Amino acid sequence: MLKLFSLAVLGLAILDLHAANWPQWRGPFFNGSSSETNLPATWSKTENVVWSAPLPGQSGATPVIWEDTVFVSSPDAEKNLLLLCLDRRTGTEKWRRVVATGNRDKGRNNMASPSPVTDGRAVFVLFATGHLAAYDFDGQPLWSRDLAAEYGRFANMWIYGSSPMLFQDRLYIQVLQRNPVPGDYSHALDDKPARESFLLCLDPATGNNLWRQVRPSDARGESQEAYSTPIPWVRGAAVEILVVGGDYLTGHDAATGRELWRGAGFNPNGEGHWRIVPSPVVAGGVVIGCAPKRDPVLAFKPAGAGRLPDTALVWKLKEFPSDCATPLYYRDKLFVLDGDRQVMTCLRPATGEKLWQGNLGVREIFRASPTGADGRIYCISENGTAVVLAADEFKVLATIPMGESPVRSTIAVAAGQLFVRTASHLYCIGRKANP
Repeated sequence: MLKLFSLAVLGLAILDLHAANWPQWRGPFFNGSSSETNLPATWSKTENVVWSAPLPGQSGATPVIWEDTVFVSSPDAEKNLLLLCLDRRTGTEKWRRVVATGNRDKGRNNMASPSPVTDGRAVFVLFATGHLAAYDFDGQPLWSRDLAAEYGRFANMWIYGSSPMLFQDRLYIQVLQRNPVPGDYSHALDDKPARESFLLCLDPATGNNLWRQVRPSDARGESQEAYSTPIPWVRGAAVEILVVGGDYLTGHDAATGRELWRGAGFNPNGEGHWRIVPSPVVAGGVVIGCAPKRDPVLAFKPAGAGRLPDTALVWKLKEFPSDCATPLYYRDKLFVLDGDRQVMTCLRPATGEKLWQGNLGVREIFRASPTGADGRIYCISENGTAVVLAADEFKVLATIPMGESPVRSTIAVAAGQLFVRTASHLYCIGRKANP
């Protein structure tokens, strides 16, 4: 296990310093929350809109923001896969780059689903074609790789959707996929005979491998696949990388990728039919993963090595679990959104005690993950209806029909503003940008 107490403390200090940014899809703290304040509780397509920028295509990718720069990944009508750079103050497009070609859609996904990530010096973007690239803030290319050419096309039924994760100057890529590749996965067929699920760690300066860890699983069928994103966990002097999918939640040594432990229970029926979408969450001393469909949310307290004993599972949430939305950890509470039944549950994460629960009041499907900031929880449905909740009690503060479906991108927060991506526009909501 990586013994990096000083680096871990430094990493947390850097996160706190840049809390006003939204550098990754789950924000500065990897849990969907922000310390930003002075945010609007309500808006419309004209009220409290600082600017709106047209987008070349729809995607579930969340925009990332660093100071006065916004990065958005998107397909276009010609099936190009693009990285766009916008001015946060005005919404003006600074530059766009074609990273790859060959976009395709399947179900609710397309090849532009992964969110970009930035460290304030460079931006890194991955597409489901396997093309991974780094650019500086002026749009100059730094390096690129074709992971599909190296390891095989990503074999996920509904098209690969995991996002890169950047932590303590290392870039992590998770690929949990089907093996062997079914014949009807036309987007994944190539001349490579087999697939491995793996966790990849790169040097962000060069794009070179630091390590690649194969992640075995006895999962069957679609259960081998996951659309989750790896999350870091700093506990004491150790840094672990958490991965959920393939019927397990695993913790990996950040220095080597070696698997340290795994928790089971994500496919209780053993049928092998369902993938995992939500990412892991670290909250209140436990590690949380969501089983697929109507199966429970599970909270573990890992201790020791290898397969965790039954006693490591500290609680389950069986009613109104999350199938797609990653839970939010905010103000020492865990918020689980059942996007199919439109129910938000607030829990005490250490024990699973239910603090409150309520229906969002909108009979629409929610796929985007909730965001917590300024004492509120921001949600948005696939139809483009935003719902704003109070964080301390169940209370719907606003219901805002934005439209422009399909909407599957999580609401981002930075610089006293909300960034809402619809199928056709990126909206900047809130106070006027600083001069």
